[in-house]
Formats: sequence, C-alpha cells, structure tokens
Amino acid sequence: MTETTGQPYKRILLKLSGEALMGDSDYGIEPAMIERVAKEVVELADMGVQVAMVVGGGNIFRGAGLAQGGMDRVTGDHMGMLATVINALALQDAVERQGRQVRVMSALSIHQVCEDYIRRRAIRHLEKGRVVVFAAGTGNPYFTTDSAASLRGIEIKADVLLKATKVDGVYNADPVKVANATRYDKVTFDEALEKKLGVMDATAIVMCRDNDLPLRIFNIYDPGNLVRVVKGEDIGTLVYRG
Repeated sequence: MTETTGQPYKRILLKLSGEALMGDSDYGIEPAMIERVAKEVVELADMGVQVAMVVGGGNIFRGAGLAQGGMDRVTGDHMGMLATVINALALQDAVERQGRQVRVMSALSIHQVCEDYIRRRAIRHLEKGRVVVFAAGTGNPYFTTDSAASLRGIEIKADVLLKATKVDGVYNADPVKVANATRYDKVTFDEALEKKLGVMDATAIVMCRDNDLPLRIFNIYDPGNLVRVVKGEDIGTLVYRG
C-alpha cells in the first residue's frame, strides 16, 4: 500500500469513537449525528466502497476510567465492550433506515442481537455489499478500540484505516491548549511513536506499521469529510510506514 490516495479506496475500516456519536450532547447518542454518519456511510456503499466500522463506547462507559475509580479493570473493560455493542446496534439501525443492509459482529457472543466475529464471514458480508460493524473491541480486557480497529483492518485487508475524531488531524501539541500548534499533513508511524503525538495507542500504531496499513485521521464533525477522504482528497493527516 502506498502513502498516496490518488484513487478511491475499495475497502475501508472506519474507526468511530463513542464520543463522535454524542454530537453536541454530553452523553449518549445524538440522533442527528448518527443519522448524518449513516448517510455518509451509505453514500460510500452506493459508490461501491466496502465499509467496515469499529465503534468505541466512551459515550456510555469507559473501562479504564471506571478502573481509575476503583472498579476491577477487567470488569470495567467488559462493561466498556458491552457499551460498544449498544453503539453498534444504534449504527446498524441508522444505516438500515437509509436502505443498506448491516451486520453487527461481536467479539463477545451475544447471539440474540448480533453475530459472532468470524473473519471469513465478515469479508463475505463486505463482498456482498453489506456494511459491517465490529463490536466489543478485541473481546479482551486491556486492549483499546484503537487496537481493535487496527486488528480488524488488518484481518479484512482494508486499504486504509480511517480514524474519525473531533480534530482535523495530528498536531505537534494539543490545538485546544496551544494556539500555534502545527498540524501535520503526513507523518510516519515511527515519527508518531517517537514524538508521542497521540495518534492512537502504541499497540495500534505498531500493528498498522508492521502490516503496512495506512492511517488517516480526520474531523468527522465536518459534513461530507468521510466521503471526500475516501474519494482521495487530502483531508486531515496521513500516517504511513514511510
């Protein structure tokens, strides 16, 4: 895979944080926000792009935060995984209301509401034009949904991992706290690790680097950005092996 995006991607893994679904709310899921994301996902699917998603659960529960409050870390992480299932079902409903079939595949077995994650079945769903939402992270405590996104992206042989955030790329400092922070148009995985740029957690970055899965960070709050990124526009920050 190359660092350039001259041609539209054919298969993508979209990483959505739970916070991205909150919109302007302080908690939970904002209907207008999830509907807009769903419309953009369906637009991509209608273009022939195979779309898989990994969604976080920070808008409901965050395992690491619960652990800091005294809860057993494994218990907290399992609660966080279940929160991602809630978000995945919400995404499924929103996308299906736009007329596109969706399959939720969970790393934890919850047969009443979603399928188990099976790699070959996931790829088959994508080949049939269905949107696939991966829930429950990796199914293991101590691993973030960033790591789950890297893992699933590698497993399904995605062309790119798109991380949808509240900021328009990677900066050399927190742009909220530092007025003159500089945004990178592109940066290598090694640079991101060495400079501790906070792109994703180190495990996720190393997995992407070692498997040559390019990563692009962009602002999901700007309407249309997702579609523009997939079409090849130079939006946000590209992180690549170099």
